[in-house]
Amino acid sequence: MTSTIDFVQSAKRVIEIESRAINGLYQYIDENFHSACELLMQCSGKVIVCGMGKSGHIGRKIAATLASTGTSSFFMHPGEASHGDLGMLTKQDVVLAISNSGETSELLNLLPAFKRMAVPIIGMSGNPKSELGKHSTVHLCIKVEEEACSLGLAPTSSTTATLVMGDALAVALLDAKGFTSDDFALSHPAGSLGKKLLLRIKDIMHSGDALPLAHEQDSVSHVLLEVSRKKLGMVAIVDDKKTLVGVFTDGDLRRLIDAQVDVHSTAIADVMTRNGKTTKEGVLAAEALSIMEKHQISGLIVTDDEQKPVGAVNIQDFLRAGIM
Repeated sequence: MTSTIDFVQSAKRVIEIESRAINGLYQYIDENFHSACELLMQCSGKVIVCGMGKSGHIGRKIAATLASTGTSSFFMHPGEASHGDLGMLTKQDVVLAISNSGETSELLNLLPAFKRMAVPIIGMSGNPKSELGKHSTVHLCIKVEEEACSLGLAPTSSTTATLVMGDALAVALLDAKGFTSDDFALSHPAGSLGKKLLLRIKDIMHSGDALPLAHEQDSVSHVLLEVSRKKLGMVAIVDDKKTLVGVFTDGDLRRLIDAQVDVHSTAIADVMTRNGKTTKEGVLAAEALSIMEKHQISGLIVTDDEQKPVGAVNIQDFLRAGIM
């Protein structure tokens, strides 16, 4: 059965309305926003985010964003706060209270407790003259002209505007604190972003007995055995001082087969690749991967400051580590 509803047009209408709501926030990025940021910057405790219903869901996301971008924060449910969770609040904290109407009873019931502890309150609502607005230390307006819900009932544009205002706070603080990508990685060690920003070559390289190694005077057949044993598709070739002088790879082997070279009588020095690409163990794994992709190679020898091989990595190591 074919529906008479135009789903595409309905979706476009929602996006258009919510886009207008976001653009409408520009007028509220003012001295109040600056004051809110100052309060949060001066906070020596945590930012406690509170909100009921849909505002609570958005509040959880704002708290998570603040925490992951260098501002210590957590979400406190207003209902649970009245039954003991207020014990988590200290005088060093700042409260970010969210209510679109500014009249949410569960949130307003907490205001006396916040006041007694002299905790600054950043209120976020669509009505500066609401009870929340009047009792806030600083009020951030998130008023929208209309909800994207065709009934005008479900929080849609208002929750989007709230989330965007929260993101604006978090990023403004991030910039002010000089929060870096390394700082971000420390709070995201298990994610792909964290791996790209934290993992270094030394964390994934093959070293010690696992390092494929041969002398430049060894025969090709001897080196092929080393390739087979270590299973990395390459071997580091060194001289008498154990300094890297070349590398022998699967690609070199294919060229040998085409040239019909005698693998038993030919020294590896005659057929190896000289001046191959290398990396250091302290280099970020993501940076080393970029080198490999740029030069279309599948592995790298890792050397120390004296150009002596200390490890090796191939494309499979990056896959296992979740870098690609």
